[in-house]
Amino acid sequence: MLHQLWHELGFDRLHAVFRRARYTAPVEQAIRVMVFNRLCDADSKLGALRWLQTVALPGVDVQEITHQHLLRSMDALMDHQAAVDDGVAQLLRPLIDEQLSVVFYDLTTIRVEGLSQQGGDVRKFGMSKEGIVARQFLLGVVQTAEGLPIYHEVFEGNASEGPTLKPTLERVLQRYPHVRRLVVVADRGLLSLDNLQMLGELKLPGERTLEFVLAVPGRRHGDFVELLAPLQAKTEAAEAEVIDELRWKDHRLVVAHNPEQAQVQTQRRRERIAALQARAQALAGKLDAQDAGQTRAQALRQRRQGALVPRGVRGASGQHHPGGPEVRPLHLRHRHRRAAARPGDGRQAAAGDQRGGHERPADRGALQEPGRH
Repeated sequence: MLHQLWHELGFDRLHAVFRRARYTAPVEQAIRVMVFNRLCDADSKLGALRWLQTVALPGVDVQEITHQHLLRSMDALMDHQAAVDDGVAQLLRPLIDEQLSVVFYDLTTIRVEGLSQQGGDVRKFGMSKEGIVARQFLLGVVQTAEGLPIYHEVFEGNASEGPTLKPTLERVLQRYPHVRRLVVVADRGLLSLDNLQMLGELKLPGERTLEFVLAVPGRRHGDFVELLAPLQAKTEAAEAEVIDELRWKDHRLVVAHNPEQAQVQTQRRRERIAALQARAQALAGKLDAQDAGQTRAQALRQRRQGALVPRGVRGASGQHHPGGPEVRPLHLRHRHRRAAARPGDGRQAAAGDQRGGHERPADRGALQEPGRH
């Protein structure tokens, strides 16, 4: 079935691109093997070769496909990316409605391993979708309302989402000039005043205006406080979803409020605030214990017993607070105790311990003269 679909979509014509480039290796066959393996049983390049031994692919010589062929076919795709993209765009044009095309654009982060640095490397350290800083790259994909991907682009891992929108849409319009009406749908990460101005300036063939739908991020809610004030009372008392439409800077602002979703988000926000407050209290208690010159075990013992640090304790800063006995910091008490245990010369004390047969390795290391072991 995949073999028939490959030919019906016209992807077998890709071999002409590599034939003009004078490739002798079966690049199109190697690409087909990797695509089919990804769809059926995704694996590595070596895994794809093992999988190839268990299936039958018409027009593919299993003996000619090697690991080096798969790697070189990937290099061939990169070297002739523009020609391959143009060929794929020609194959996809009949599948896109020229009267009304709704396209979705989104970015995702893909983490990578390794520490090597290459020229023009897009692997950069940035904020990943898991919320951590990792080495990654960004993959932007444009797809139709039916889920058909029509364009993709790779960006550096530390790039922000907003600036990627304009070059992506310009390339989409260049590849599909037959589209007369285009509606772009993007998520909240792409909303910015620069993008709004840019979207208004982009034109379709025939000087038609590009239409768009962008989600408004919650951090921009402050820009709409006065505008949304009349709807606040309505949403607070609503038991079902509320949808309304307003005008904002010559744009349509569609407001939707779901009481059930709002309740779930409110509960999550309260749980996060409570966790942060508990963490802050724990850190504050640790700092108070350090200022009081307590050890970790003492502070833990007092927290379990519900005791407080007595007033008048001299902290590490050396400040004395009236109302309690003066207590030396722990590290100072240890220092004075060690000095009191060293009568006379350090070498004599160490020798006396050895003659007495009671040598203690810890004491010997502490009492020896520096530089003599």
